[in-house]
Amino acid sequence: MTLRITSILVLGLLLSACLRDETIAGYDNGQTWHLSEMQGKPVDAPVTLSFGNRGKVTGQGPCNGFTAQQSAPLPWIAIDQITATEMSCPDLETEMAFFKSLESMTLAELSGDVLLLSNDSGAQLVFRAK
Repeated sequence: MTLRITSILVLGLLLSACLRDETIAGYDNGQTWHLSEMQGKPVDAPVTLSFGNRGKVTGQGPCNGFTAQQSAPLPWIAIDQITATEMSCPDLETEMAFFKSLESMTLAELSGDVLLLSNDSGAQLVFRAK
């Protein structure tokens, strides 16, 4: 009886380890996303975003590298706990606007090499894979 219970527990753990990640990280093939538009305006600053295992988000703002957390399943997204280095640069205002906008996004759409993040207020961030 103990062997049977142990076998069932092991099988359950193995199956749970094989379940697909339903967050964006499970669908974006490990892309590094480059911000091309913020609120409908082109972005020239080198801003990137990547989704890793266990909800980890990493990227580069115009001035600083950052990390954050994301655990919502697609089509939703909930990026929070943004932590950035503290370097100063001329684009610091753009960076702060990006971080604020990133935290406000609630929906994610993947279409080929385009990632669109949006929210119910109509705000959008458009990223492209390169």
